[in-house]
Amino acid sequence: MSRNLGLIFSALVAFASTSPAAVAADLKAKTVVLVHGAFADGSSWQKVIPLLERAGLKVVAVQNPLESLESDVAFTKRAIRDAEEPIVLVGHSWGGVVITEAGDDQKVRSLVYVAAYAPDAGQSLVDVASRYPDQESRKTFVKDEDGYLKISDDGISRYFAAGLSPDEQRLVAVVQGRFHVRATTTPVSHAAWRDKPSFMVVATQDQIIAPQMQRDQVKSAKAEMIEVPSGHVAMLSHPEEVADLIVKAAQ
Repeated sequence: MSRNLGLIFSALVAFASTSPAAVAADLKAKTVVLVHGAFADGSSWQKVIPLLERAGLKVVAVQNPLESLESDVAFTKRAIRDAEEPIVLVGHSWGGVVITEAGDDQKVRSLVYVAAYAPDAGQSLVDVASRYPDQESRKTFVKDEDGYLKISDDGISRYFAAGLSPDEQRLVAVVQGRFHVRATTTPVSHAAWRDKPSFMVVATQDQIIAPQMQRDQVKSAKAEMIEVPSGHVAMLSHPEEVADLIVKAAQ
């Protein structure tokens, strides 16, 4: 074999070892269940889903009502019930609270938190967030007479979806779900990250959840962590890095 042919052969072998089929052969989990955060819906995972499917994983994106912790956990548990196990359970932002409670299921192999809250047992979102200075972005949250929160268009572009293109920011604003304030004060009864291998994406430019909070949660959960130079919606600004960590959690 000539030297050039040898180099080509080596390159093909290297490519095959990292191809989707090769990755799939290494996976122990079968399904990824994706849980969106507050002010969002399942479309927030649109860039990550094809990457996970290409790696050989089945994917379910939950559409949670954002009415309460109980209702979001119920919706997520139904998705877990119907999915092929083992499962990687992934949550963004408020979705981290949801997977912390819903992840206490024998079908769940591991947890992935993407710029997310990870409360301990007996803690609510408010309990965790109150330990850190208020973010400037909170001033753009608007509560209606029924107790539902939304973020102003300016808040979406400046804080929530910072780092995305104007067209992407507009889409995030249009599809945002109203989030009831009662969900923020309901404590979780069990912290699944205490029992399951956990992985965390820290968004270092996040203006919704303080990056220091995210780093402190990594320590508490003894989680495997990556940092990305991203605003709050890291799965939209850095989908490859987020997908790679989810795939790692599936191995």
